[in-house]
Amino acid sequence: TSDRMLASLTDVITEKTREHGVIKPYIEGTPDCGWMVLDYGSVVVHLFSPQMRDYYQLEELWRRGKVVLHLQ
Repeated sequence: TSDRMLASLTDVITEKTREHGVIKPYIEGTPDCGWMVLDYGSVVVHLFSPQMRDYYQLEELWRRGKVVLHLQ
């Protein structure tokens, strides 16, 4: 996942949620850092580069949580 892909994913998610009346999320991180968080309040979207995903291993940390959508 390139920096450009993380930026594009963020843009598309923000655009599509706005089309459905969802307010703009609080965004933390930048594409070049490899991890971006879109906080919608009741829903939080994490976007990772492959390197950051391997490093943080959030699936292991939150393994009891329910995975709603997993894209690779």
